[in-house]
Amino acid sequence: MATPVPVPQQTMHKLEQLFRPDYPLCKEDVVWLLDLIKKKVAEEDPALLDLPQPRLLRSYHYFAEVAMMLVHRRHVFDQEEGRLRSWLLEAAEAVIDLPPSAVRKARL
Repeated sequence: MATPVPVPQQTMHKLEQLFRPDYPLCKEDVVWLLDLIKKKVAEEDPALLDLPQPRLLRSYHYFAEVAMMLVHRRHVFDQEEGRLRSWLLEAAEAVIDLPPSAVRKARL
């Protein structure tokens, strides 16, 4: 299996912050992460071509779920933050080399 695309240290810090369960997500954070995922896919990194199709489809599914949540609802972050955070993790994990600590914290 291919390794996801690495990201700069500053981005790693932001990702660790976003996936901390005690960090309050806001719309700007969610948009920032969706944009990061979009950029990583648009770079057409060869490592992404090695990912199994079911994993790519699952990642896209959760990317689309989060995007549609933003489109259709205004104040979801308080009531559905746990689900949103897990969807973001699923969308990003195959595409971005997430910090292991962020993945562990998001799965708690």
